[in-house]
Formats: sequence, C-alpha cells, structure tokens
Amino acid sequence: MPQQHIIFATNNAHKVAEIRHVLSNELKVDSLKEAGILVDIPEPHATLEENASEKSKTIFSITGKNCFSEDTGLEVFVLNGEPGVRSARYAGDSADFAANNEKLLGALEGNNDRRAQFRTVISLIWKGKEYQFEGICTGNIIKEKRGKDGFGYDPIFVPDGAEKTFAEMNLAEKSVYSHRRKATDKFVAFLKAQHGQN
Repeated sequence: MPQQHIIFATNNAHKVAEIRHVLSNELKVDSLKEAGILVDIPEPHATLEENASEKSKTIFSITGKNCFSEDTGLEVFVLNGEPGVRSARYAGDSADFAANNEKLLGALEGNNDRRAQFRTVISLIWKGKEYQFEGICTGNIIKEKRGKDGFGYDPIFVPDGAEKTFAEMNLAEKSVYSHRRKATDKFVAFLKAQHGQN
C-alpha cells in the first residue's frame, strides 16, 4: 500500500509514538500540532465509542481529510468498570497520572480482586465514512507502581501473560500485549482491504 498521510486527533506524544510504532510502514501519521490544527476537542460523553467519534468527526469537519482518533479507558471489574471513560480525569479534571494512580490504588486497598482491562476504541473517518475498531488487554492492577516508561496507569498494570508492568516495557515489548496495538491492527487490516478494492 503506498504510504499516505493521515491525521491522528491527538497531541499526546505517547499515543502518537505507540501508533507510529505499529503504522510505520503503512501510513505517515500527523499529530494535530503537526497538521497545524490548534483545537481542544472535548470528551463529554459517557462511552469511549462516543468520545472517539466526537474527536474524529471534529477533525474531519475542519479538514475534510482522512483522520482517526482513539479513546482508551482502564476498566477495573470490581469497581464496576471505573475509572473507564474518566480514566484521564479520575482524580479530578486537572489531575496528573500520579494522582490518578494513587486514587485507584486507594480504591483497591485491601481488595484481592484486582482484575482489569485496558480498552481502546479507534474511530476512523476514511473517505468521509466512520468505522470503529476495538482492542482489549486484560490483566491485573498491582499494589505499587513499577517502571518509568509509558504513561497513564502503565506503572500499576501487568497484562496477562507478562511479569512486567507496561511501564517496565519498551515499545516493542508493550506492543505484544497492547490494547492500542490490537485496535490498530484491525484498523490496518481494514485499510489494506480498502486499498485492495481500489
């Protein structure tokens, strides 16, 4: 497939790096800043699907170009799926990653059921039509932070089949388990199929 440009509706450098790691040979990914788009897109909805759609549709309305967005949440089963869609704002709208981690560890204190999953939803607008792709990574929340890499809840999440937290893995290691990778693989397969039909 000839390399094409696509706009990723984010300025989160960690997310851009993870997506580029997967898409390196398929598409040239431009962040909002790199595409010259200076907007702050709200995430007001109750589901990952709706928030992802909001972001991609906003960028498409501005540019008319192929674009995609994603929304990711950490869903802890014993907490009825929290923090979920509020993962980035769990400890408050101005909270940082550390505060969110501390709040979650506090919510799970004394609880032996620490099963959780990361879930990513990608909303792709391709030739004016929206498509969605989901990726899930199940695992456990550990009791204290480990590792310096990654972002978000990576220091307290160990995916099933691994011994390291996401924050102890490099991008290649994380990619083996990553929810974002799984969603992106579906996205790439779709684009390849579309190219084959042209």
